[in-house]
Amino acid sequence: MSVSVLIVTFAAFITPMILQRFKISVLPTAVAEVLVGIVLGKSGFDLVQTEGILSFLSNYGVIFLLFLSGMEIDFSIFKKNNGPLTPLARKKAANAPSTSPVQVAAVAYGGSLLMALALALLFKFFGLFSNFILAAILFSTVALGVVIAVLKENELLNKPLGQTLLLIAVLGEVVPLLCLTVYSSFVSGKGESAWLIFLLFIVGALIFKRFRSFFTSLDKINKSTTQIDIRLALLVITTLVVLAESVGAEDILGAFIAGIVIKLLQPAHSTQEKLDAIGYGVFIPFFFILTGAKINIPELLASPKTLILIPLFFAAYVLAKAPAYLGLRQRFKRINALAGAMLSQTTITLVLATLTVAQNLKVISSEQSGAFILAAVVSCILGPLVFNKLHKPEPEDLKKTKVTIIGVNLVTINTAEQLNEDWYDIQMYTNWKKNYQTYDYRSNVHLVESLEPKDLIKEQIFDTDILVLGHSDVDINYSLALAAKEYGVDRVLTRIQNSDPTSMAEMDKRLSDAGVEFFTTFATTVGMMRAIIESPSTLDLITGDSRLYEVVVRNAKFAGLELRKLPFIKEITVSRIFRHRKAIPVNGNTQIQVGDHLLFSANKDVVNDIRKKISKLNDYE
Repeated sequence: MSVSVLIVTFAAFITPMILQRFKISVLPTAVAEVLVGIVLGKSGFDLVQTEGILSFLSNYGVIFLLFLSGMEIDFSIFKKNNGPLTPLARKKAANAPSTSPVQVAAVAYGGSLLMALALALLFKFFGLFSNFILAAILFSTVALGVVIAVLKENELLNKPLGQTLLLIAVLGEVVPLLCLTVYSSFVSGKGESAWLIFLLFIVGALIFKRFRSFFTSLDKINKSTTQIDIRLALLVITTLVVLAESVGAEDILGAFIAGIVIKLLQPAHSTQEKLDAIGYGVFIPFFFILTGAKINIPELLASPKTLILIPLFFAAYVLAKAPAYLGLRQRFKRINALAGAMLSQTTITLVLATLTVAQNLKVISSEQSGAFILAAVVSCILGPLVFNKLHKPEPEDLKKTKVTIIGVNLVTINTAEQLNEDWYDIQMYTNWKKNYQTYDYRSNVHLVESLEPKDLIKEQIFDTDILVLGHSDVDINYSLALAAKEYGVDRVLTRIQNSDPTSMAEMDKRLSDAGVEFFTTFATTVGMMRAIIESPSTLDLITGDSRLYEVVVRNAKFAGLELRKLPFIKEITVSRIFRHRKAIPVNGNTQIQVGDHLLFSANKDVVNDIRKKISKLNDYE
């Protein structure tokens, strides 16, 4: 094994650590690795020889990169619900924007593709780059991996804007990749057999059909010494890559289809993590670093024409995605449409793969290839930087998850308090006036006259993302859970307790069939105790920081003060007040007296301070 392998391996190890150490978040790791390769290679210290085993690792790196790119596609975006809509779904559909992410992405990328063709024609007309088709392919590419990383960082992957940009990026890899495959087939003299490329998709479909249930039964055969899931992935990659080369297609197309096949097989999250570890931890860094090592910048700068090409290619990358702005404006704010168009111009992954193919076909010079790469590096630096600077949350992104809780008591009140107010909009309802009066000092507690499903639907109480049924009457929880699922509530959670085995079995089946998430006190207690035994940290996770406390009011400062006006009322939940050894009704208007025993729940971190304030003797200040 050569010294060059050691140098590249060390560079792959140290690069992300340097980025983390100096907090260089605007620079994608892939771009940083290309820059490190430039320093180590022909443009810098010339320490790396790119032949031999490094050449193999680099080639396998690009294969794994395209494989993982295929696995990044979220096919649920393309799903359309053709079944009958629930009443709630119909209401949401009526209020939803008329244009879907799929429609916006198709318009945005379609315009970008036309612009890429126009720019390629201009380059050919002015004699700047004569290969019209290759230029159009390069200008129309989008770096899917970089786009996904930026969207993940901004927590946008599950938002409409993020889904739209993800679709544009997917099209920006799939369409150019297919065009590159057809183009290379004709250039290499295998155009008459280009139709054989469809065999890749046929074989991919057959593999999917054969292994469709593979991952569901994996636990029975998978062991740490076999890693059958990874072996299957490598088998699919190798099969489709070898087949691609055999039919005159590019191996990267086979790798990309292999990624799609594995994704459709729905592997476990742990399998995806292992494949990411193999790709990004072993092979892919070699590809990026060696790509940079092969660039000879002094030689590029020595050519006046190449020097002109670098900014022109960069401008072409940006201008090619300008129509994406118009597409994005169909649904999103002007500033976000501009930010999205700038992120879409980010390109490097498929540019590097395309240039590797082009150099093998000898249809591009090393100077032109270097200019394309350097322009792509600039696009990867500028795109995420501008997006992070410009992007503002869309109104629909600011909407919190709506949680409706029916049943107001100490348990549900504390549950609501432990949910993050930045994420959840929580509303609580009860039909018991006594419980309402106890907790009415909470602004989100409401009294309703009826808990009949038709009345709750009329009052739009079922118009929620998550419905939690914590009523003390199990029959009410049961009937409301079924009615809510029939109405179309996405998630319904309820407690069910029934001592009659026959009745409980029937309730269990009906709730399960309806998709209700339910639990029993006994099963929950047993499961919690088992989890605590097996994993002690589970106790902290389950119980959180809230506890039940009692304190005696001795501070005369609080005498006669209404409960709702306590300065720290938002930090505690008062469930009972005992006065002269008798419990009195509690509500927001209840006046505190010296000698009252307050039973309350609160975060343990604030209890000592509250206890000192309430129990401080005869403080009249």
